[in-house]
Amino acid sequence: MDEKAILERINEFIEEEHTLRQAHERAETSNDDAQRRLRQLEVALDQCWDLLRQRRARIAAGQNPDDAEVRPAAEVENYRQ
Repeated sequence: MDEKAILERINEFIEEEHTLRQAHERAETSNDDAQRRLRQLEVALDQCWDLLRQRRARIAAGQNPDDAEVRPAAEVENYRQ
């Protein structure tokens, strides 16, 4: 996946997140379903941002950005900032 595709995916996830939050505010979704999907979106976004950072770091280091891989959710979610 190239940078443009990753950014498009990020934008899709963000749009879905906003739509879901608005639907939840209007009581159009159950709390459990909304929370579960929001958590899935958060993880997917974290993975996309991580992949984008990996690609950019590889470019900066003169390496092939296509060698970057999506890391498992457990790994991405346990990073320390």
